[in-house]
Amino acid sequence: MSFISHIGTAVPPYAHKQADILKFMLEKTEFSTHEQRMVKLMYGMSGIEKRHSVLPDFGSSTTENVLFSLDNKLPDRVEDRLAVYDKNACKLAMEAIADAKIKVQEITHLITISCTGMSAPGLDIMLVKALELNPELNRTSINFMGCYAAIHGLKQADAIAKAEPNAKVLVVSVEVCTLHFQEENTQDYITSNLLFADGAACVQINSQEGKWRIDSFYSKLYLEAENSMAWHINSQGFLMKLDAEVPDMIFKNIATFVSSALEKAKIEMSSELAWLIHPGGRKILEATARALKLSNGDLAASFATLKNYGNMSSATLIFILKSMFDSDQKHLFLAGFGPGITMESALLTAV
Repeated sequence: MSFISHIGTAVPPYAHKQADILKFMLEKTEFSTHEQRMVKLMYGMSGIEKRHSVLPDFGSSTTENVLFSLDNKLPDRVEDRLAVYDKNACKLAMEAIADAKIKVQEITHLITISCTGMSAPGLDIMLVKALELNPELNRTSINFMGCYAAIHGLKQADAIAKAEPNAKVLVVSVEVCTLHFQEENTQDYITSNLLFADGAACVQINSQEGKWRIDSFYSKLYLEAENSMAWHINSQGFLMKLDAEVPDMIFKNIATFVSSALEKAKIEMSSELAWLIHPGGRKILEATARALKLSNGDLAASFATLKNYGNMSSATLIFILKSMFDSDQKHLFLAGFGPGITMESALLTAV
């Protein structure tokens, strides 16, 4: 067996109101009067009140600009964005680890997760150095898998803990999504600029004891919607494709997906199940609730995380999980969605 014994989260210092980010977006992107009305409506219906960023640029009163407001130009090179990632990613990760109160010298395995920045030596080696971890520990990096990657990280840690009874596996997710703002007037970028935020989260997994036992995982790839969600790199940054059909695709498939996942775990739908659904956006949460015949209240933890933090890609599900730490729910169902389109789920039991 394996258990989640520690959990921690961190956000960068700049907390921007959604209304201030809207003002920034309207100033940076060319919209017609009609388009401006539509964008304002989208922001008003986003379900987000504030989002955090490593950048002060999006604030209404800031006089300090790092990337996007200087001379009203975007950075010309992707390396300018990634330099900011390298400056902030390790610091955010360390804050999340400190929040979890993990005894880092006991860690035997390190799994790092990110899809918003890359380098080599990367985040894993930065953490080994900064935390003075054992240089002999085992390291794994999960990159570019998107919003469901935290579940993939849990899956790898679960396999390690079951194979090595004395293992203490630290899973760290860091996402600095706001570096990749693009000023294009397209539905993809209007939506991604509206949703994404920065944050870091971590969990420790071992085979001894903890708050939650990890019971099972289930994953399915929906290749018929492969081009609906994508994430590519070019010379100007990381480019997001986020098609408007994604909520409909999830609505059509999530019930069957959940049924298969519960059948695999030999658990039935019941009031003992807590639903931790990745808030890819308000529409995705509402589509999930409709398909599973749940109330929005059943997804309260997901809606609250969306409201207070936005979509932090892979770190988001761990934020939601942490918010459930004092819950008396017996079983937790986690689900995330990402490029492919991929659906990933995990089932946890409180112990």
